[in-house]
Amino acid sequence: MSTITISRVANDSKGLYVAHVDGFDEVGELTFSRASAALVIVDHTGVPDSLRGRGVGAALAERVVADARSEGFRIVPLCPFFKAQAARHPDWADVIQ
Repeated sequence: MSTITISRVANDSKGLYVAHVDGFDEVGELTFSRASAALVIVDHTGVPDSLRGRGVGAALAERVVADARSEGFRIVPLCPFFKAQAARHPDWADVIQ
């Protein structure tokens, strides 16, 4: 199993989570927009074919949820992948708008 390392780059209104997988040059990504200090809109998750089936998308989604909990914001899931993940995880209800 490869190690997934996720970093976040953000400014006041937009941001990006990037997932690096050991042994691969390509990365997965999740983009978001900040509607307010308390509300983040997840609008896209992209994982290249070479990384599919390795849990990269799920790891990105879990990281956003963890950040929402620790930083006190809620998530609006516009991205179809993230929306499907949220539907599978009723335990995320505390941070899903």
